[in-house]
Amino acid sequence: MAVKMSNKAFLASAMVAFTMVNQAKAQSSSTNSSTSTVISSLVLNLVIFTVEMTAFFILRPKFPKIYRPKSYLGLESERVAPTSDSLFGWIPEFLRTPTSVILYKNGLDAYQFVAFCEMMIWFFVPVWLFTWIFLMPLYAANSSIGAQGFNMFTYGNVGKSRSQQLRLIGVLFANWIIILYWIWVMRRFIASFIKNRQEFLLSPEHRASAQARTILITGIPNDFLSERKLSNMYSHFPGGVAKVWLNRDLQDMPDLFDQRMKACNKLEGAIASVQKIAFKKIKKGKVTASTENKDAELDLGVIEKYLTKKERPTHKLGAMGCYGEKVDTLDWCREEIPRLTKELDERRRAAETDYETYRPASAAFIMFNTQIAAHMAVKTHAHHQPYRMANHYLEAHPLDVIWENLGMNPYAVKIRTAIGWAITIGLVLFWTLVTLVVGFISNVTGTAEKISWLHWLLTIPSVVRGIIQGILPVVLLAVANILLVMFLRFLGRFSGIPTRSGVELSLFDRMAIFNIIQNFLILTIISGVSNGINQIVGVLSKPAGLPGLLAQKVPNASTFFLSFVLLQGLTGCASGFLQIAPLIIYYIKKFLLASTPRKLWHIENDMPSVAWGTLFASTTLLSVIGIGYTIMAPIMNGFAMAAFMLLFVMYKYNFTYVYNMSGATETAGLFFPKAINFCFAAMYLQMLIQAVLFFISQYAYGGQSAIPEGVFMVILIVITIGFHYFFIDSYGSLYTALPLSLVQPEEGNVTGATSSNTPNEKKGLLSDTQKGNAGIVDANSNRAASGTAAEHENGHEDPEDAFTPIPLKENQRAIWIADDVLGLGRAENERNRSAGISTTMRGATRDDKGKIETDLHCPPGEILL
Repeated sequence: MAVKMSNKAFLASAMVAFTMVNQAKAQSSSTNSSTSTVISSLVLNLVIFTVEMTAFFILRPKFPKIYRPKSYLGLESERVAPTSDSLFGWIPEFLRTPTSVILYKNGLDAYQFVAFCEMMIWFFVPVWLFTWIFLMPLYAANSSIGAQGFNMFTYGNVGKSRSQQLRLIGVLFANWIIILYWIWVMRRFIASFIKNRQEFLLSPEHRASAQARTILITGIPNDFLSERKLSNMYSHFPGGVAKVWLNRDLQDMPDLFDQRMKACNKLEGAIASVQKIAFKKIKKGKVTASTENKDAELDLGVIEKYLTKKERPTHKLGAMGCYGEKVDTLDWCREEIPRLTKELDERRRAAETDYETYRPASAAFIMFNTQIAAHMAVKTHAHHQPYRMANHYLEAHPLDVIWENLGMNPYAVKIRTAIGWAITIGLVLFWTLVTLVVGFISNVTGTAEKISWLHWLLTIPSVVRGIIQGILPVVLLAVANILLVMFLRFLGRFSGIPTRSGVELSLFDRMAIFNIIQNFLILTIISGVSNGINQIVGVLSKPAGLPGLLAQKVPNASTFFLSFVLLQGLTGCASGFLQIAPLIIYYIKKFLLASTPRKLWHIENDMPSVAWGTLFASTTLLSVIGIGYTIMAPIMNGFAMAAFMLLFVMYKYNFTYVYNMSGATETAGLFFPKAINFCFAAMYLQMLIQAVLFFISQYAYGGQSAIPEGVFMVILIVITIGFHYFFIDSYGSLYTALPLSLVQPEEGNVTGATSSNTPNEKKGLLSDTQKGNAGIVDANSNRAASGTAAEHENGHEDPEDAFTPIPLKENQRAIWIADDVLGLGRAENERNRSAGISTTMRGATRDDKGKIETDLHCPPGEILL
């Protein structure tokens, strides 16, 4: 069960975008309608915040599964100290907990996300104080424009007289101060990130793990698809090569493995169904319970005492169980599972020697004996021809790999990548049409009154029109935004990216570009122009006055974005604490879906997580909006500061006590420098817009009034680009590098290091139930487990099998049956054994009422991640 906070954020963005469209239209007729809307939004969000936070304080002690699962679930080494159950006693404990706990318990990605929120606090607090003391009075005092509400505190309220236009010198001064301070903050946090990443990578726990020493190489030509050749090629690096796994096409083995897993799940469900029916019939008095004497001889026919032949579980063999032959589920599964196991074993034996049928396919995993060798290998160009063996991926993890993308031709990857980005750019440019369609639907009545062939819409009852205008646009835009995220994530996979973490990084790039252009730049322009549309139409007869009018109206668009900041900061924060949806879903699942011991265990023990691509993108959008209006509308700085303070507290709490991030997709903080770059992009936009506003500013009698200020803004842009280049040039290579100066000297002497299951290691590789066929990886398999457990028997790493795909090494997962007083569980367990099926009743029971209880730390056949 994973609660995606980022999806909530994009739903909020969709609703705000819809609100902005409506506010823009309203603004054309009322100068201060947006201000009153923001005030109303503030009051509403404060009320929602108060209600949700009150509910959180009341519910937190009663539902530890929702509000502090990290204190008692998961690996003991990754748990946090439990907090007080009192209403307010936990607050001092939480405030005293350092954010470094997140690094140790949830990895560097989580820590750097919270650090990003902290960084924005460092930026906005001084900027808030400076701009509210200096800029807001500069804009508002004795202005001849006479704007009201929030608009009086914007750049557009600077009067057109010569004396008032001199105030733009103060605006220029504020730009220089704030942007130079921004550069200092960026440098401080970038340097901190580099230090944190290097310490994380070089920690003894991480350095000893298998994936710290493993790289993935794609685009390998056929003449190098040999374990011996690859081992020889990379043997030049310190310590040499420990193991090579070739990616191979496993044909139908993954399908057979999936079929067996489905049959195992079906058998577990059928046995649970038998027990449920029996207890229900006893409760209704239809049969009499005969309590089992466990010392007596086992009665394999006990099922007939409680169920008739018609009541036995059955299913149809057709697609989705809707048609086809109807079979007895228990009997069918006990025949199907051994058959599939036999076929899998035959193919596994064949795969050991048959390289024609199970041919190598374009990629390989190489594990070195030292960590530094892996980092040196990815910096080396391996092949003398273009695109051959050109893509290297550090920190490879089997559950992070998208197996079907490993076998792609490198030229196909380039073409797919180009197509993917072309589609992304097209979506970014044409998404405005979606917003306009939604805006049209939201104002059906007004549009129909003005367009004759739409007059028929006025005949629709007013209640129906109200629903169409008020609810339908929000739903449509929300659905469109969700589909957009799904489609952009698909484009990442389509482009041939071979890891899930790589897809999330790609999604972040795409969503951040979309947010900057669509949700900030275009909405700013549309809102500003709509704000003065009547005046713009009137001034077209004298085009010379248009630039000055735009300079006045565009900054006023900030009031629309205040609604978004309020929504994110107040309602978004409170919703993140309360988590009402996960709470409701938890009890729905427990009531409707906890039919087997395994399903119940996962409902009770799985912890939520986040999708980094969308979470970072939505939070970066908040940064972009705040930065973009730092100077043009300084009132935004106070709202942005408060929002980031609340989000920092909320995410610190959730990443400490609630979320459990899988080490499989850990990037060691690589989202953070991307977020920094997009913040720089926002700063460039802010400076560019400010420079344009300077250049188009005019006196009341005509003529440009701020050309020198515009020139100095261009100089500031150049200086900022220079500093940005310096950051990239000096720090860019350190984002992924492992400096030799930090490597322990004794590492060079390692000849056969093996990994250990260490307490704080978030990225441990998984092992298997038996020694598999090392050296083979499936090109078509996609078998990553989800939740907090994976399909493995124990928790000890075995580097020899780390990248052997599950269909090649996994034994049949044990059927987990709950013991019961009626003897049904024991009887079915023995029938499974007789059929040659692995089965167990360990740690699962049904009480006298038939309720399932489990007490295992981990389900049979799985390990905690």
